[in-house]
Amino acid sequence: MALPNGYSINSTPLDESEDGEPLIERNAVPSQCCSARLNLAFLMFLGFSVVYGLRVNLSVAMVAMVNVTDPKPAKNSSIVHACPLPAGMDNTSDTFPQPDGIPQYPWDSETQGWLLGAFFFGYLCTQIPGGYLSGHYGGSLFMGLGVLCTAVLTLLTPLAAQMGIYWLFALRALEGFGEGVTFPAMMAMWARWAPPLERSRLMTMSGSGANFGAFLSLPLTGYICQTLGWPAVFYLCGGAGCLWAVFWFAFVSDDPRTHRRISEEEKEYIISSIGPQGTGHGWSVPLLSMGRSVPLWAIIVCQMCSNWSYYTLLTSLPTYMNNILHFDLKSNGFLSALPYFGAFLAAMLAGVVADSLIERKVFSVTTVRKLFTLTGLLPGAAFLVAVGYSGCNHILTVTFLTLSTTIGGISACGVYINQIDIAPRYAGFLLGITNTFGTIPGVLAPIATGYFTKDHTLAGWRMVFWVAAGINIGGALFYTLFGTAKIQPWAVTEEEITEVEKNRSTSINT
Repeated sequence: MALPNGYSINSTPLDESEDGEPLIERNAVPSQCCSARLNLAFLMFLGFSVVYGLRVNLSVAMVAMVNVTDPKPAKNSSIVHACPLPAGMDNTSDTFPQPDGIPQYPWDSETQGWLLGAFFFGYLCTQIPGGYLSGHYGGSLFMGLGVLCTAVLTLLTPLAAQMGIYWLFALRALEGFGEGVTFPAMMAMWARWAPPLERSRLMTMSGSGANFGAFLSLPLTGYICQTLGWPAVFYLCGGAGCLWAVFWFAFVSDDPRTHRRISEEEKEYIISSIGPQGTGHGWSVPLLSMGRSVPLWAIIVCQMCSNWSYYTLLTSLPTYMNNILHFDLKSNGFLSALPYFGAFLAAMLAGVVADSLIERKVFSVTTVRKLFTLTGLLPGAAFLVAVGYSGCNHILTVTFLTLSTTIGGISACGVYINQIDIAPRYAGFLLGITNTFGTIPGVLAPIATGYFTKDHTLAGWRMVFWVAAGINIGGALFYTLFGTAKIQPWAVTEEEITEVEKNRSTSINT
């Protein structure tokens, strides 16, 4: 649908760059305050906070679930620590005592790595189907069920751990299976809800719930483990997910056309600004054209590379804080969470700045996406390397980790939302594809970390940080060379082609 004073942003002539796109006048834009689209972003924010709480709770709880750092120490010898123990800490074990009746397990670092990576085996399987179905039917049902199923399974974690590591591995994989649809469903919903001039701030607000969830759950998990015992972590996180699902199904709609409480002014603004791209993609998708799309591969490679460092820290940072720096469990949780609070703030601010730069035509959309990607990933990689050379200095280590992850949050409005730029109506499906590849590091990074750090040495952890930083830099450079924000020819609808031809014919006749 065209705007009264010109084309919609997503229905411009195909041979124009994004800098030539006519923009909506400010007086035609209804306020975001208390709007349906802002309420949707807030509920998504809460949803992803829960999602990441469900995802990372095992990372901290693992410290309390295992009864020794190394279950097979040499006889008549104490454990050799990479960093000196704080005064008053026992030199024979890193066990965290649990309340009476709470079991602990003799899992070595390799077993822990496999259990932490198990989630991502299931997470890989439902990304693409979730994105495809969300793009066709709408994403609200899939996101709601994804969180709800994962929450219910989380409630069974203590039982699975008691039954054995294979049961726990299978349960975590099933949790990943349920949660895998959530991000593609979010992207499919924003393809119908997010006006192009507000994409960065709305999508970073909803997606930053992931960092906020990690920030909240990491310290709370440590506190709960030491006070109530580690099983309580999974009961409380699972309960929170079930409660969120009630509000989600009560207040959310797939499309502004079917929302019960949206104003006519806001509905008309959203539909007009998105244009024909704000509809479902039907059953057929241009798979061959997508497979040959260089901009799509640029997103895939960059997300894979940047996710390696993200998942390394997400799953293994509590172990590093425990085994190397010897923080107690409460401090471990808080300090492990600090970097994600920084990333949350950086992403929220970056979203506002990115939209402002695009709206004021300071830079093209492509330049904004590349600029924020590079700014987030390159300095973040440098600080990650610095962590490896901080040795046993607690202050430097925490500072560099916080700076690395905080700066990395800037990339949230770069490559991570680029799918909706190049193909809005296929955005959910594309995110399913890119997130499938991007989840591979979630499987491999904890296993690689377990391999490098099996001797619990600083040299091993230094290698972990070097590998993560190098992969990060490679992905950022690849995206800078081959990425774009222009709508791809295979993503243009027949309605848009017809409208363009009609406008050109009218221009020739006049």
